[in-house]
Amino acid sequence: MGVLLLVLLLALILGGAGFAIHILWWVAIAVLVLWVLGFVFRGSGGGGRWYRW
Repeated sequence: MGVLLLVLLLALILGGAGFAIHILWWVAIAVLVLWVLGFVFRGSGGGGRWYRW
């Protein structure tokens, strides 16, 4: 019974981590799209960097 609970807990932790990693992939894609759009629209904005760093 203890082994079954341990396996179930491990599956729950790995499933939660997989869901969190999936969400992080979508966030990374959104940031990448915004970054690329910044480079695309930079040319019409009068030159210079559009970001502060």
